Amino acid sequence: MEKAHTKSALKAKDDLKDPLYDKSKVAPKPFAKENTKPQEFKLHTGQRALKRAMFNYSVATKIYMNEQQKRQIERIQKIIEEEEVRTMRKEMVPRAQLMPYFDRPFFPQRSSRPLTVPREPSFHMVNSKCWSCIPEDELYYYFEHAHPHDHAWKPVK
Repeated sequence: MEKAHTKSALKAKDDLKDPLYDKSKVAPKPFAKENTKPQEFKLHTGQRALKRAMFNYSVATKIYMNEQQKRQIERIQKIIEEEEVRTMRKEMVPRAQLMPYFDRPFFPQRSSRPLTVPREPSFHMVNSKCWSCIPEDELYYYFEHAHPHDHAWKPVK
């Protein structure tokens, strides 16, 4: 470092001794600047703190309202359950059946409906083949004649 400093000092001295050195070419010394005052600046920390406080308040109120709503629902459910238990207890009390009226005895009466006519069940086996093996014509014939009133079993053509 010292060598660089000494070289620049020697160079300056050489410039002064140089006959071609002109004082008019030398730049004038700049004026000393006045002391500057720092500008005021605003930080957003105050605004952010206010917004954060408002946000925290809104979150806290929301949580509080949810808890209040849950408590209210639990209270209502508890009241409903207590009422159900109360009604069940009333219903579960054993009660004696009423005494039958012996002064008016029961006499069964004959029904006015006609008697049922028995008929033989139709267990028709179509050549003891499986349903998928029967041709469509025979199947249609079977369903048409075996079940004339049953339209749900007719094959679609």
